[in-house]
Formats: sequence, C-alpha cells, structure tokens
Amino acid sequence: MSAVPEWMRPPRLEGWFADDLDHLPEAPRHTELIDGALVFMMSPQRAWHSRVVSALLFALAEQAPAGVEVEREMTIRLDPRNRPEPDLLATKAPYYDPDRTFYTPDQVLLVVEVVSPESAHRDRTVKLRKYAETGIANYWRVEEEEGAPVIHTYELDGPTQLYAPTGIHRHELRLTTPFTIKIDLDKLVPGRKG
Repeated sequence: MSAVPEWMRPPRLEGWFADDLDHLPEAPRHTELIDGALVFMMSPQRAWHSRVVSALLFALAEQAPAGVEVEREMTIRLDPRNRPEPDLLATKAPYYDPDRTFYTPDQVLLVVEVVSPESAHRDRTVKLRKYAETGIANYWRVEEEEGAPVIHTYELDGPTQLYAPTGIHRHELRLTTPFTIKIDLDKLVPGRKG
C-alpha cells in the first residue's frame, strides 16, 4: 500500500474547510468537500452521464430568462465545511466573473445532479438534505431507467427547510419553477425516440 501524499492530509484536526479547495492544485478535478472531508470523483465518467449533463445544460441555457445563468460543474459553498459540485446549476449571480470558483446558496435557483453509481447515495440523500438546509429552492435528481433519463424534481418547503417531491418526469419535463422549462427527455440521449 502506498503512502498518502502530503497534500491529502487535512491542514487541521477538524478537517478541510470550503476555502481550502481553492488552494489544492494537486487535487483531481471535480473534488468536493462534504462535512470537512474531500470527495474525489475517481470512476471514469460514462458517456450516458456526459450526454445527459450536456443536453440539459443546453436546454436550460436556451430557456433561462435574462439574469439567470446555467453553469456546469461549479461548486456551491454551502457553509464552511461543505462545498459540493453539482453537475448543473442555475444561478442569479449578478454578473459573470471569470475568476469565480464557487457560488453561494443565495445565488442558486436550481441544482441538478445526474446520478452515477459512485455518487448515488450522496445524490439521493446527503446532497438532497444539504441543499435544502441552505435554502436552495429547487433540486433535480436525474436517474437512468433502461437508458432513458428520468428526472425527479423537488421544491423547497420554506417552513420545514425540507424538499417536497413535485414530480417524476419521463419523456417530457414541463415546469414553471425556477423558470418556465419544457424539455423533451427522449431527445437528451442519442438513439432515443423523440
């Protein structure tokens, strides 16, 4: 067994802080921070995941109203010890900043996680809870069903700070929050009927 590289050792007893991610050039791309622990994406990305993320990015960006930006794979600084990286997010950040490395929950309208085998538990439970606790209004979880994308949508219930499920969408997604959205889900993946 090989020794752990020095850069992987937490800089303090309580683990890593969100701002530490900006100072870890040795860390692999798509490194997240969950409860003070670094989480690495070590599995190869599947073509299905990549295609769904890209297709959703284009569909959302095309339909986003003025003042809403759609980003891919940018972290959200939820609190000092949590900085997850969703697959997509829609933000109301006031301007484009080429040096930005994260968003804050008050800037985020929608988070989208496309489930992979290695991220399934985090996407279905951990991130669902953490995004809700910080007040992000909308969460989508995209699952694969026989090669087709199925989108589970959630909306924040303000008084409880929990997500309420608002639908399971197959073939077509039509929503009015966080903005008017219509997506033909069968066209997101090549070879699907449309």
